Parts: sequence; C-alpha cells; structure tokens
Amino acid sequence: MNKTIAGYHLLMILAAIDFKLHIEEEKIIREYLFQEFPFKVNLDNEIHTLASLRPDEWKQHFIKCLDDFTDEATEEEKNHFIKFAVYLTKADEVITQEENEYLQLIFDAWDFSRE
Repeated sequence: MNKTIAGYHLLMILAAIDFKLHIEEEKIIREYLFQEFPFKVNLDNEIHTLASLRPDEWKQHFIKCLDDFTDEATEEEKNHFIKFAVYLTKADEVITQEENEYLQLIFDAWDFSRE
C-alpha cells in the first residue's frame, strides 16, 4: 500500500475507534486527502477494505498501514502526518483511551515524544 493510502487508512481507523465519526474528524480527513491528492481519486476500494474489517482487526491493520507509511515517508512527511493524527483525535474534544493507544503506536514507531 502506498504512503498516502496508508495514511488515509490510519486516519479512518483513528476516527472509527470510538464508533462515532464526528463532522470535524471528517473535515480533517478531507483536508488530508486534498493535500495528498491534488486530483480526484476513487477511494471506493479503500472504503470497502476498511468497512470489511471487524473492530478486532483494526489494530493489526493499523500497524500494517503504519509500517507501509513509514517505509515511504520522509521525516518531514511523518511530522506533517502526525499533526493530522493529533488534530483528528482532538477534533471531537474527547480523546478516548483507544484513540490515545493508537496515536501512541505512531509516536512509538517514529520515536516521537508527545509534548
């Protein structure tokens, strides 16, 4: 999976963890897509893949996407993406334990500290 699609999957799973898609989360994901895909792209296959995952499969898929993203991303791209991930988890003004856990997976994978 390429870096941009992997990032999309990561954000979608982060948004889904609390089983609610807040309008602000959707806006952040749209902004990510706008910045990463300056042209119209069909995400039907990606949505199908994500929708077919059971919640108990999310973490494994998240880690795979994180690995795929990491394989292609520069440090600058990682820094840019982590801002989207943090904004996304804060979008509904509540950071759940699950959101925190998944966000921490990103910080740990990229050796970032949370400040």
